[in-house]
Amino acid sequence: QVQLVESGGGLVQAGGSLRLSCLASGSIFSINAMRWYRQAPNNQRELVAAITSAGNTNYADSVKGRFTISRDNAKNTVYLQMNSLKPEDTGVYSCNADVRPRTNFRTYTYWGQGTQVTVSS
Repeated sequence: QVQLVESGGGLVQAGGSLRLSCLASGSIFSINAMRWYRQAPNNQRELVAAITSAGNTNYADSVKGRFTISRDNAKNTVYLQMNSLKPEDTGVYSCNADVRPRTNFRTYTYWGQGTQVTVSS
């Protein structure tokens, strides 16, 4: 069983910063890509940032230059540093990861429960 748990969300004023963390735990052999998504009220879920196991990254245009995704492979953790936050960044932020469990040769995509980020104007 593999679990992803996010932390670090909260309420912040516009222009502020937050750092989200997502810890993958359980019977993990390896983790490939890890990603952060967000979903604002009445909006579709959108990909915010992604990082490969080698550290290659890509970002949504709306967050480029403000958000930084990183990971600590030894800790099975992915981070999202969010700076210069705007009210339109408000939403539920969820991580997902492509994981190969110890008990299987296949790779599965697992999701966390999400953490709320609210940016006030």
